[in-house]
Amino acid sequence: MKRQWKSLILAFNWVLLSLGTSVLIILTQSPQITIAEQPAVIIKTPEKETTDIKKPESDTTAEEEAKPTPEEIARQEKLMEADKLYQAGNIAQAETIYRQAKQAFTNTSEIKPANTAIVDPAKLPPAGQVYWREAQAGIISNLKTRTLVPLELLVEKYPEFIPGNIKYAEALKKYGQNEKALEVLEKATSLYPNQAELVQVRVDALADEKKWMQASLAARQFALLNPEHPQAKEFSQQADEKLKKYTSYIRRETRGNAIANIITGVVGYAATGSLLGPFSALDSTMMLLKGEEGVGRSVAKQAKKQLKLIEDKEVNTYINDIGQKLAKIAGRNEFEYEFFVIPEESLNAFALPGGKIFINAGAILKTNSEAEIAGLIGHELSHTVLSHGFQLVTQANLISNVTQYIPLGGTVGRILTFDYSRDMERQADRLGTRLLTAGGYAADGLRNLMVTMKNEQKNTPPVWLSTHPGGGERVRYLETLITTNGYNRYAYEGVASHQKIKDKVKQIVKETKDKDKKEDNKKEEKNTVLTN
Repeated sequence: MKRQWKSLILAFNWVLLSLGTSVLIILTQSPQITIAEQPAVIIKTPEKETTDIKKPESDTTAEEEAKPTPEEIARQEKLMEADKLYQAGNIAQAETIYRQAKQAFTNTSEIKPANTAIVDPAKLPPAGQVYWREAQAGIISNLKTRTLVPLELLVEKYPEFIPGNIKYAEALKKYGQNEKALEVLEKATSLYPNQAELVQVRVDALADEKKWMQASLAARQFALLNPEHPQAKEFSQQADEKLKKYTSYIRRETRGNAIANIITGVVGYAATGSLLGPFSALDSTMMLLKGEEGVGRSVAKQAKKQLKLIEDKEVNTYINDIGQKLAKIAGRNEFEYEFFVIPEESLNAFALPGGKIFINAGAILKTNSEAEIAGLIGHELSHTVLSHGFQLVTQANLISNVTQYIPLGGTVGRILTFDYSRDMERQADRLGTRLLTAGGYAADGLRNLMVTMKNEQKNTPPVWLSTHPGGGERVRYLETLITTNGYNRYAYEGVASHQKIKDKVKQIVKETKDKDKKEDNKKEEKNTVLTN
């Protein structure tokens, strides 16, 4: 009985201490966003390494990889020839050879690029003009069905009519169908991303729903893709404003959950008698209050202690140059982007909040060109700039504090095993492909990587693919995205430069495996001696 009272008193004291500390933290937090002046990349293997994280083993070793066929070799040589022409500025000649080397998409024979945008109702076909007049009459009469039905038919048959999309979204919102209105605007802007009025309506609609991050990115993408447009500067300013609102929102949410996190830690202490729970809860709250950059920096620091990293300067420079190029296009300059390569053969990669991205060596070995590895990096980078990971952490940090009693639980375990929603994956695919295109790479880089993984998938999908939509579905979606938007898949591939890095990475992986094997043998021999 005395022991129970003693535990309760200790728990009560801990609550007082934790609450006081939490209040102090909250009061001293600055709501300002810190801007990284010059992103720097620091890739260094820690002196002391642990093996707490169980790493997946690859299905095949570097030595067991199938040799390319004569047809594949000939295709690679053509791509290298086209790359030289492309870099020399002979774009038309390069495109001709790219077309000879690359097969046509198999799933998009009936899909055509979007029609030219129409803003004048007089340029609509006769049927379209009828729908438009009926919709206008419905709006004037304030009749729901008479408004929505003709607008839906108009947008379905003539998606290129920009005022139709705008009016349909406005009508849907008027009648309480806000999510459908956002869907209409998202589809329209994906087809016509250069229409300023359409993009502005989408930005405003997202802001009205308090989807500040999506609104910020929609505005920033327009500014980045249309730097010469008269409204580019205005959209860039809107992006900054929406980003500040999102940051303020996240801070309010985190502060609101602070007390719940502390209480969770105390419950864990009362249940287990261990102070790990309260301290982990407090640490988690402190880290989240630092924002995305703080979360990424803290978790990356822990991950680097448990993961080996490749130290080769040439390999790291190659990956960093690709990553920084795409990150600059993405436009979230408040992050300090860092890219790390892990000497593991499995095809895997993960992104932490705030711009910390880890890529397995297997991702380099399994890709055939710089455009393909850029596609993978662009996808993971998109998760970062879209704040997907941070959203998951802030929304579920109470749950993650409970899981820190499980090995690799808590914030680290949660982040390393992100379960992105299907919508998040689609967003990352769309933005990642846009980043590829804007970066001058072949737009089908990520699609081609997905084809490789789909072909290699047998009983078990690659680690990276296992947490994403199915390979076949992914390929079809990406092909449709590229075709309907008219993205250029006959641009720079970067085959020769990538092959050089692949050869080096293959050797590094082999040396790492040999070294690990020797260390394991020594440990085994030592254990044998001790037991005898």
